[in-house]
Amino acid sequence: MRYPGFLSSGGKIGFIAPSFGCATEPYKSAFDNALSVFHKMGYETDLGPNCYEEKGIGISNEPEMCGEELNNAFINSDCDVIISCGGGELMCTILPFVDFGGIRNSKPKWYMGFSDNTNYVFLSAVLMDTAAIYGPCASSFGMEPWHKAIGDAFDIITGKASKVSGYDGWERDRGKNEETPLAPYNITEKTEYVFYPEGMKKGVSFEGRLIGGCLDCLSNLRGTVYDKVSDFNERYKEDGIIWFLEACDLNVMDINRTIWALDSAGWFKYVKGFLIGRPVCIGQEMMGLDHINAVTKILAKYNVPIIMDLDIGHMSPMMPLIVGSYAHVKASGDDFEIGFELK
Repeated sequence: MRYPGFLSSGGKIGFIAPSFGCATEPYKSAFDNALSVFHKMGYETDLGPNCYEEKGIGISNEPEMCGEELNNAFINSDCDVIISCGGGELMCTILPFVDFGGIRNSKPKWYMGFSDNTNYVFLSAVLMDTAAIYGPCASSFGMEPWHKAIGDAFDIITGKASKVSGYDGWERDRGKNEETPLAPYNITEKTEYVFYPEGMKKGVSFEGRLIGGCLDCLSNLRGTVYDKVSDFNERYKEDGIIWFLEACDLNVMDINRTIWALDSAGWFKYVKGFLIGRPVCIGQEMMGLDHINAVTKILAKYNVPIIMDLDIGHMSPMMPLIVGSYAHVKASGDDFEIGFELK
């Protein structure tokens, strides 16, 4: 696994929009403020041509243009790290235009983003053995004040932290809107993790190679030319694999079907444990299926720890995760910690 160099003091942060850009509110004002914050901290910034665009369908621009922007950021730009402007819907359509070979042969750079950015973060580790960060997108750094999760993400990309912990509460309803673009997270709910088997709530620890992302995107990658998960599993079978999974638009039936499909494709071979993020559909029940048994009824057969409702993904705040790293997990009750070993 290749690990990029961390962002140093006075370094240059590159921003690109391979999914949605920051053309509309509240994202534009939040992104503008994020740039101001980074400049005050002494960092340079380099904006790709699509950061403020909305010419595409489900992405910032036409797929070819988004692919070109991403390639240029990795291969030609002198930026030190890359942060995606946002998530979106159709980043998968840019993949035919991504120069994976050229990027692999270039100096590695940290890439950070989540949701639709699974299409790069996940494939960076699987196809190129290059670690990336599943973490907040650019506009989140414009909130005032920064939540600890945002500080954690910046500490990870600057190399000041090698582990993160869960947070005390979470946001059910967003506090940020067009009138309040810089609003911090609207924390109203108490953090309560779910363990399966339940007895593991007393304390559990495990380690392995960390991989995963947003189920909405992973489902689309399964069975395509980009599905090299079997090869990845074989390369790292001695480490064992820790899968982290979270869902955005999927209802509980969708989650169950998607996990069934990934399981049937053999993705979870050599699994050491599952880390499941709080889904957007939390609290939903359909025909006796909720977001808990939608997962456990498929994955229980592996007889490994399953920790659910974690601070991963769309229900903010989210822990930044180094995808491709060798991870060490410790959890008990409502305490969770994950450390990242760069080996």
